[in-house]
Amino acid sequence: MAIELLSAREVATKTKPGIYGDGGGLYLKVSPSGTKSWVFRYWSGGRRHALGLGPYHTVTLAEAREKAREQRRLRLDGHDPVTVKRAKLAEHRVETAKMMTFKQCAVAYIKAHEAGWKNAKHRVQWTNTLETYVYPHFGSLPVAAVDVGEVMKAVEPIWSTKPETASRVRGRIESILDWATVRKYRAGENPARWRGHLDQLLPKKSKVAKAARAAKGRGEHHAAMPYDDVPAFMVRLRRRNAISASALEFTILTIKRTEEVLGGRRREIDRVKKVWTIPEGRMKGGREHRVPLSDAAMAVLERVGCFDSDPDGYIFPGSKADKPLTNILKYLQDDMGTGKAATVHGFRSSFRDWASERCRSIPNVGEVAEMALAHVVDDKVEAAYRRGDLLEKRARLLEEWARFCTEPAAASDNVRPLRATG
Repeated sequence: MAIELLSAREVATKTKPGIYGDGGGLYLKVSPSGTKSWVFRYWSGGRRHALGLGPYHTVTLAEAREKAREQRRLRLDGHDPVTVKRAKLAEHRVETAKMMTFKQCAVAYIKAHEAGWKNAKHRVQWTNTLETYVYPHFGSLPVAAVDVGEVMKAVEPIWSTKPETASRVRGRIESILDWATVRKYRAGENPARWRGHLDQLLPKKSKVAKAARAAKGRGEHHAAMPYDDVPAFMVRLRRRNAISASALEFTILTIKRTEEVLGGRRREIDRVKKVWTIPEGRMKGGREHRVPLSDAAMAVLERVGCFDSDPDGYIFPGSKADKPLTNILKYLQDDMGTGKAATVHGFRSSFRDWASERCRSIPNVGEVAEMALAHVVDDKVEAAYRRGDLLEKRARLLEEWARFCTEPAAASDNVRPLRATG
């Protein structure tokens, strides 16, 4: 077999597009654009294959001949040069992946997905929870090395004390590891997967959340008005014409959180069905929530012109255009004169106490009240909610609450001293 047919001068002066053989399977390839590269060509399995050996401006003629000699040795030993090269590239990718840390993958995941997140707060929330609960444990570890033990180090310490946060952290770890697997930075089962995996090591979130609320007195340490004082307070509140007074009244009647009410848009209200649908992005639990509206709540909406204005506008607009009302706590404590003895959030405790102690007309009122408050509930009730039968029960419960808040027999201008609930 003739080899070394080309001279260094010939290689340097070749400009015509084509393939020029040096022998032994080595060829100089000149492209139509004038670039030159080295190619090793051989037959295998009845087909001709070509393996690139590098560009002429980087690989000299002597170096190309040595590379071709290495490929002929592989062929002599029964190996396929293209297959060997692919295996080396795959091995290199694996080695490179081992150097990709979990934190680097997390940053890349957030960057890849943030454009699709409706709420701008998601990036901050993701970053903060990872920095607080995950990075200290395995942020600097190669993502390929993250296992069940590492995941448990991040999740287990807060699983019983902060179940909602812990569940989000676990889910975010799982998503990042899935992303890393698809990108070939790791392989194997996802150690953060819940069903059939971590659910064997940790108790159900709903169970620990219920225990945490019981241990902390439902977890609400907000000054609350005794429920027997609410009707008299509502009498005074309805005498006010301020938009803040209407927003506060609506908040008490729907027992929603302040931010859920103040961020509400008119388009979220179904006037015919008397239902307010709060999108998942504004719910603390991250899940869409339907709120049945009592006649009293609907009257508030009518009074503020909710159905006569731009549907994209806020239900309770602020003083500036396209800005919502910002503070009803100040109105409660200063204008209504409660001081720090009451909070807006505390009315949720007032409602919960009333439901437990005074409302007997709703079966399983405790579970229905928890759902009305959008608290975490067990799987049985959650399934019932998804079928929709609890919406009717919640509508009855909130109508009873509204009736209690407006009943003349309970109303008095003499509001008793307030208490702080734990």
